[in-house]
Amino acid sequence: MNKRVAFLATDGFEESELKSPKEAMENAGFTVDIISDKSGMIKGWADGNWSNEYKVTNTLENVSAKDYNALMLPGGVINPDKLRRNDDALIFVRDFFKQSKPVGAICHAPQILIDAEVVNGRTMTSFESIRTDLTNAGALWVDKEVVVDEALVTSRNPNDLPAFNNKMIEEINEGKHELQHA
Repeated sequence: MNKRVAFLATDGFEESELKSPKEAMENAGFTVDIISDKSGMIKGWADGNWSNEYKVTNTLENVSAKDYNALMLPGGVINPDKLRRNDDALIFVRDFFKQSKPVGAICHAPQILIDAEVVNGRTMTSFESIRTDLTNAGALWVDKEVVVDEALVTSRNPNDLPAFNNKMIEEINEGKHELQHA
């Protein structure tokens, strides 16, 4: 069965954190859709500057978590800050947890998970600067390249992408995890 993965992103995503997992998942045979708060193209961020544009497959108002097997949240500083203030994005994210599906978040992307109210009691990692935000929201923060807590996969930064990609593919292949929860 072909697995479908939603990548939720908007302008200002960290390019490597979208490009590397996207390529790894496509190489694993998954269909990857870029879902955004706007149609057309979204612009990445790399090395302190605006980077390449990526075509949006669909917008939040036209999709549902039931359409996908997993969710991937690339980081960056701008991208999660925009999405965490978007109610449609938070509902979309929360629904993956309610449906017990794998979710991946790297670097600053766990900020979206904080606002979706799905981190309490979870063991996670992230970019170090949001450690306190996660612990204040009830997560147990650890400093490891990749952390898996019942289908929630988190990593710290782009250096962790090889381990992150491997774990995400493994979790997606395993499918739903009954202990994954909102």
